Amino acid sequence: MSVPLPAEAAQLGGDNATLINDFTIQVATVNGSGSQTANTVLMRSIFQMGVPVSGKNLFPSNIAGLPTWFTIRASRHGYIGRKKEIDFLIAMNPETAQEDVSDLAPGSAVVYDEPLKLNARRDDLHFYPVPFDKLAAPVCPEAKLRKLVRNMIYDGVAAHLLAIDLDEMKKALFRQFGPRKQKAAELNWNAVLAGHDYAGANLTKTDRCRVERMNATAGKIIIDGNAACALGAMFAGVTVVTWYPITPSSSLVEALINYMKRCRIDPATGKATYAVVQAEDELAAIGMVIGASWAGARAMTATSGPGISLMAEFIGLAYYAEVPAVIWDVQRVGPSTGLPTRTQQCDILKNALLSHGDTRHPVLFPSSPEECFGMAQTACDLAEDFQTPVFVNSDLDLGMNNWMSEPFEYSEAPQHRGKVLTKEDLERLGSFARYADVDGDGVGWRTLPGTAHQAAAYFTRGSGHNAKAAYTEKPADYVANVDRLLHKFESIRAAAPPPVVDVDEKARIGIVYCGTSKYGCEESRDQLRSEYGIETSSLRLLAYPFNRDLEEFIARHDRVYVVDQNRDAQLLALMRLDLDPRLCARLRSIRHYGGLPLDARSVTDELLRQEAL
Repeated sequence: MSVPLPAEAAQLGGDNATLINDFTIQVATVNGSGSQTANTVLMRSIFQMGVPVSGKNLFPSNIAGLPTWFTIRASRHGYIGRKKEIDFLIAMNPETAQEDVSDLAPGSAVVYDEPLKLNARRDDLHFYPVPFDKLAAPVCPEAKLRKLVRNMIYDGVAAHLLAIDLDEMKKALFRQFGPRKQKAAELNWNAVLAGHDYAGANLTKTDRCRVERMNATAGKIIIDGNAACALGAMFAGVTVVTWYPITPSSSLVEALINYMKRCRIDPATGKATYAVVQAEDELAAIGMVIGASWAGARAMTATSGPGISLMAEFIGLAYYAEVPAVIWDVQRVGPSTGLPTRTQQCDILKNALLSHGDTRHPVLFPSSPEECFGMAQTACDLAEDFQTPVFVNSDLDLGMNNWMSEPFEYSEAPQHRGKVLTKEDLERLGSFARYADVDGDGVGWRTLPGTAHQAAAYFTRGSGHNAKAAYTEKPADYVANVDRLLHKFESIRAAAPPPVVDVDEKARIGIVYCGTSKYGCEESRDQLRSEYGIETSSLRLLAYPFNRDLEEFIARHDRVYVVDQNRDAQLLALMRLDLDPRLCARLRSIRHYGGLPLDARSVTDELLRQEAL
């Protein structure tokens, strides 16, 4: 039910309809100011009131002191992708405050540090000045801690202005600090109360944003994609992890280390049953993964685009020698150093075809924490079933931001170890040829080091070889080998996860996308339907190689828009390599590559432009 607001709200906003559980908050601070805790508490408080939320942190790649923005989207409709428009700004950074206010649409709200005098800049916004330093002083006598405490004051102000339940904010705050930091939690809670009391006594609400209780988050969790990947890898049976730190993948391995310490210790001996090695560089890291996988361990590494570039030669070795390997790529903006703390999907082509010579690698495209968790086992199973490197293409938006998620389901499916010959197998067979395709799927049988049989010698070659792994440079042997690898790739096509397809029988327009493009594309389809009467179908790719579902989807639509978060339309280019040219004529491109997560309005506007509507 809408809450009536003062007449001033109608004049400034142009509409007196209250934005209940459907607005975006942006907190503008400086990097290293300790605002992350306050932002997380604010987001979780809304979540605990049953309102779907997401949180996105836009931070600099440099050291402390540069601008950072944290955006919380509340959506009663369940949209958790990025929204361009900011409805409620908390301006705490003097360096960006003027620009932050200038970018707001008329009718937006601004909570700001009183000395900034932002209310003098525009007369079409709702301004709420707060003397943060004056409020922080009595709460925190220790001067060096005040800059941290003042962040919690804006939580209290926001709680009053947005009608956030204080009990929920207290619950979120004490959860954030944990039982070992009760004293710090009490100090920060007093700061929340100071902000709430000040707002109640001195600020008159005139804007339209408001939180009301819903029941749309029951049973759900908030987690970032990197933590979900880490949990998935542990449950998938990964025992060897090698890495070199790089943004934005570092937190994936850091989370995995913490989980392993809790869950992978032998209770009898107290010793770890896993190995995590920080290598000297990414090339060494992938080399260790290949060695561990050759020895029979489930092994993985996590990196980003620059690290993938360094790994190229070893990836080619694993492809040609046919050794399993799992590589998590949390993509960021390139080329070169690029924008290390911004997001893109710019490693699609590179990962699919990485290394010199003719190579093709399976690539998985998770879009959510649930899929990050589940695809960890899928990647390991594919790698071992087909004895090949497997990439999982996450991105910074998914990996490092906060996502509302269903709890993860533990898979009861057994782990796939693929075609591994045991001692008993060898006694029955007498011998085997490592690279012989005896089953017609392109995959040879292998043995693991330590198998107690004289025929178990495990020959592996990254140079020219025949079916018995003997060295050869004969053209016929080389052609037979790489043709078998191509046939194996076709076998992967049938085993890879199929796409998620939603066909509207009336639609003549289709939209194809992968990964975190899901959120902008799904919301855009709703915008096209509700605002323009345009019905669309969608296909979300979960993996490369693509299966026939993609061909059938394109064939049944007049035009298909392929959404890419990169400049060169890499997903579209990969599809063109795989599809009949007659189908490719139906494809159109929508590209988004500024480093910010894809938003729905950008998809809608570009599709309408190309449709000449």
